[in-house]
Amino acid sequence: MSAHHDHMEMAMNHSNMSMGHHMHDMGAGHDDQMMHGGHMMHMGNMKRKLIVSLILTIPIILMSPMMGVHLPFMIEGLPYQSWLVMLIGAIILIYGGAPFYQGAVGELSAKKPAMMTLISMGITVAFGYSLYGTVLSTLHPHTMTMSFMWELATLIDIMLIGHLIEMNAVMRAGSAVDALTQLIPDVAHMQMATMVHDVPVETLHTNDLVIVKENERIPLDGQVTVGQPAIDESLLTGETKLVQKQIGDAVVGGALNGQTAFTMSVSHAADEGFVSQVKQMVTKAQNQKSAVENKADRVAGWLFYAALIVAMMTLIIWTALRGINVALPMVITVLIIACPHALGLAVPLVVARLTGIGAKNGLLIQNRTALEQVGKIKYAILDKTGTLTEGVFKVQKLIATADKSEQKVTAIMAALEQGSSHPLASGILKYAQQLEATIPQATNITGIPGAGVSGIIDGVKYALLSRAAVSELQLDGIVKIDGLTMSYLVQNDTQIIAAVAQGDQIKKEALQLIDYLHTQKIVTIMATGDNDSVAHSVGHQLGIDVIAADLKPADKLQMLHEYQKHGGVMFVGDGVNDGPSLAAADLSIAIGSGTDVAVSVADVVLMRSNPIDVIALLKLARQSNRKIVQNLWWGAGYNVIALPLAAGILAPIGITLSPMVGAVVMSFSTIIVAINAMRLRL
Repeated sequence: MSAHHDHMEMAMNHSNMSMGHHMHDMGAGHDDQMMHGGHMMHMGNMKRKLIVSLILTIPIILMSPMMGVHLPFMIEGLPYQSWLVMLIGAIILIYGGAPFYQGAVGELSAKKPAMMTLISMGITVAFGYSLYGTVLSTLHPHTMTMSFMWELATLIDIMLIGHLIEMNAVMRAGSAVDALTQLIPDVAHMQMATMVHDVPVETLHTNDLVIVKENERIPLDGQVTVGQPAIDESLLTGETKLVQKQIGDAVVGGALNGQTAFTMSVSHAADEGFVSQVKQMVTKAQNQKSAVENKADRVAGWLFYAALIVAMMTLIIWTALRGINVALPMVITVLIIACPHALGLAVPLVVARLTGIGAKNGLLIQNRTALEQVGKIKYAILDKTGTLTEGVFKVQKLIATADKSEQKVTAIMAALEQGSSHPLASGILKYAQQLEATIPQATNITGIPGAGVSGIIDGVKYALLSRAAVSELQLDGIVKIDGLTMSYLVQNDTQIIAAVAQGDQIKKEALQLIDYLHTQKIVTIMATGDNDSVAHSVGHQLGIDVIAADLKPADKLQMLHEYQKHGGVMFVGDGVNDGPSLAAADLSIAIGSGTDVAVSVADVVLMRSNPIDVIALLKLARQSNRKIVQNLWWGAGYNVIALPLAAGILAPIGITLSPMVGAVVMSFSTIIVAINAMRLRL
């Protein structure tokens, strides 16, 4: 690393001067019953239960006292009125309370008792004691007993309302990804010889021919074979504009065709296309759990047992002081008001919202736990080509030896670069096309990471190398042109037979990115395999703090490790040669990946080549981290305050909470967490 000590010292000095969808798994039953993505109980079913329960609650309110108090509008004196109330209450308990009992069974089966178990215990105690009182008053009419049917009915109603609101928030949090998958049509127009058949999209295979009509969604990823359509690819970029396509151009499933019908060849089956990749990436990100979330889960698990202990103490103390009729409502309130769920949802709801917003805007988060490191980032290492510059090269000058024609050496270089995805390759291939050069067949083509490419043409070994790679060979004839990227065509590892100079343009948004990083007190480092002249030209225009040129991928990785000794490092690159650095960085961002999102090892894949998206990602990450902290504080703080209040700690001064109020407060606690998560915006 000695070659980079100067860079390190510059960065250190500058720094000193300026400076995981898996929704909450507290209970498998609750996940399966209530949470988006794994619902056994969908919104419509829950609404039906609420409506029926509300209707049945009306006669209970009219015929049953509230907390033993007979209201002025009550109906009294009906035959078997208390048993009629019990019957209606039993229907509400069985029908309206079913989701909570099913959730409790799931939690207990998973050996993770939590909120659904507490709610089930609360409504069971209320019903059980009311049934006991009704039987006792029937057998002994003059015995004073209390019924909790009023509380039971309103309790279930409020809990159903709370969970409907919560479910809606959860489904909205993940709606962006769902909306993306719903863009894929169910049926495609498959061309078979002279006939066209409508077939299910999932039955299509690679190389099948499909006709896409005007204003239709493209069924799967593929290439245009007939026609020149204009396609709305806003699902890729978030920008609603038509992109003109030619024969051979790639199209993505879910994109909207314009006014021109065309024929395409399928390149990826339904489960392998871009939309499927995005869904898999989002699911992977949501399933990851950070250390903070694991701690929240453990605390939420302890809350169940804390609530049980407080409930038992409440029962014993208040029965001794005031009798069972006073103690029991407090016990029910304790069981109902304790809310591990608010704490358990604190992180997953924000994560669902984060990944959904990201996917909608072309920010595909593969490792969302890495985004928690945003606040610790001190250094940003940025690749040059394709990240800060357009990566669209154009040959500015070509110099060949006297015995080789320009057309000849261009054809050789094009033969070596055919099939390459490197930006420099496209410039050479376009230049060969302009010269109408006849490209020969190359064999044994081998990519040399960070150096170039080699191959055999007509029995002769050729290599197209960077200036740094040629310098290592110690060959004569190394031509330099300031401000341009140089490549050298070497024959048999012994002779430079041509030099080609290509130019690139700085992205207009790159300066905004560098300025933003500086406002965040982040040291900017440009690491490039390009020559020193080009690197400093770009770096100085952008105001980058540290400029490192002529680097191989291994050099970039070594530099990254050195910076990590002094603070968090973010790496931003185009992913072509930056795999090792992307994998090693504390936060890695692959920029401009388009539809090829599955191959990147980066924590975040940006589908566009716009540096502004890096700013958007960092802002979104900081905002989501704040939301997580806020939700965790609320979830923990709520339970610390609510449990003692429910247990009657303020009863001596006349302040107590009824089970109905407890249900409202508990539902409110979860809704607050959900609303806070939904306030996450890009």
